[in-house]
Amino acid sequence: MITLSKKRRNVSPRSRDAPVSQKRTEASAASLLCSNAAWDFFCAEEGYRPLTACAEVQMCASVYADLIGAMTLHLMRNTAQGDVRVKDGLARKLDIEPNQYMTRQALVSLIVWTLLLDGAGNQVTYPRFTPDGMLDELVPLKPSRLSYAQNGDGYLIRYGAEMFQPDEVLHFVLRPDPEEPWHGTGYNVALADVVKCIRQANQTKRALLESPTPSLIVKVDGLAEEFKSTAGRRRIANQYLDETDHGKPWFIPAEAFEVEQVKPLTLNDLAIKSNLELDKRSVAAIFGVPAFLVGVGDFKKDEFNAFVKTRVMPRAKLIEQELTRKLLFSPDLYWRFNPRSLFAYDLSEIVRAGAAMVDRMAMRRNEWRDWIGMSPDDEMNELLALENYLPADELGNQKKLVSAGTNDKPKPDLAEGGDDDGE
Repeated sequence: MITLSKKRRNVSPRSRDAPVSQKRTEASAASLLCSNAAWDFFCAEEGYRPLTACAEVQMCASVYADLIGAMTLHLMRNTAQGDVRVKDGLARKLDIEPNQYMTRQALVSLIVWTLLLDGAGNQVTYPRFTPDGMLDELVPLKPSRLSYAQNGDGYLIRYGAEMFQPDEVLHFVLRPDPEEPWHGTGYNVALADVVKCIRQANQTKRALLESPTPSLIVKVDGLAEEFKSTAGRRRIANQYLDETDHGKPWFIPAEAFEVEQVKPLTLNDLAIKSNLELDKRSVAAIFGVPAFLVGVGDFKKDEFNAFVKTRVMPRAKLIEQELTRKLLFSPDLYWRFNPRSLFAYDLSEIVRAGAAMVDRMAMRRNEWRDWIGMSPDDEMNELLALENYLPADELGNQKKLVSAGTNDKPKPDLAEGGDDDGE
C-alpha cells in the first residue's frame, strides 16, 4: 500500500459536546410551547425554507451526485509508454471501501451533494490513518459544524472544538470566492430569486387544488321568503339540487331560478405551467444541467454526452486533484475517474468502435467482448496476426479475390508461332 508524504494527526472528529446537546434539548422543549400558527410560520412549507429544500434544486444536485458517484475511481501511474492503471491495496481502498460505513459511490455522492447544496461550495473530509501511517478511511465532516477563518495568507478549518490546517484534511472547493480563493461560494445567491418564483407557483397550484371553485351558480329571486334565512336557502337547495338523481333533468320554477355552469380556472389559464417550466429551465441553466433531466423537454443523446464531458467531468476533476495532492506521495501517481460508462451509447456503436480497434490490432478481441458485457474467451487473448487476417467488411469479397487469382493466367499469343494446327 502506498503511504502519504507524511503522517497526519490521527484526530477523530468529535461529537457534539454537552452544552450543544443541552441547547438542542432546550430548543426541543421550547418548540412544544409554540402555537400552531407560529409552528406553521417558522417550520412548515409556508414559512422559512432553505434553498436546498427546493425540489428542482435537489433534482439538479442529484444528477451530478449520481453520475460522479457512479464512476469507478482508478489509481493511475505515468510511464514512458503512457498512463497505466495501478491495482493495489490503496486503489482498492478508495474505489471499494473508503469508509467503514460507505462505499465509494455513497461517499463521492455525499461529497458532490454537500458541495452543491448544504456546504455552499465547500466539503471537508478527514483522512484517518493507522498508527504506521497507512490510510485507514475517509470520514466526511458535517457541514453544519464547519467554519473557516483566515490566517495570514492562508486559513484554518474549525470543526467543533478541533482546528485543522488545510493540508490535514481534504477540502473540496466549488466556485472559489475571489477575495478568499480557498473558500467556495456555491450557487445559493444565483438560485434565490428563481426558487422564490417556483415556490410561489407551487403555492398557487396547491391553492387551486385544495380550494376548488363551485361548478354551478344558481341565481334566485331575492324577494322570496325562503331565501331570507339560512335554513330556507338550505331547504331549497336540498329540494332542487341534492335530491335530483344523477343524469335526470331538473324541474325548477323558471321565474325564481337561473342556473349557470362555471368552468374552474386551470394552470394554463393562469400561465402557471409555462412559468413553472421557465423557472425549471432557469434552475437547470444555473447548474448547467440539461432541462430534460429536470422534467422539461425530451431526452437528447448528443446534449447529454456534451453535458457529461463539459459539466460532469470538470466537477469530478476537482475531486481527483484534491485526492491526488493530499493522499499520494509518488509524483508519477494520480487519481482518475472513469467516465466511459456515463456516456449514452447504442450497442451497435460500441460494436462498431470495437471492430475498428480490432481491425487495426489496437485491441484484443477479449477486450472488445468486455466492452459489450461478454465474458472472456481463451482463444481470443492474442492480437490478430496481420498476415492471416481478413477484415470483416472484406469477407464477402473473399471468393471474388480467390477466383480472380486463378483465372488471370496469361494466354499464349497466337499471332506469332504458326497457325491453329501447330505448323
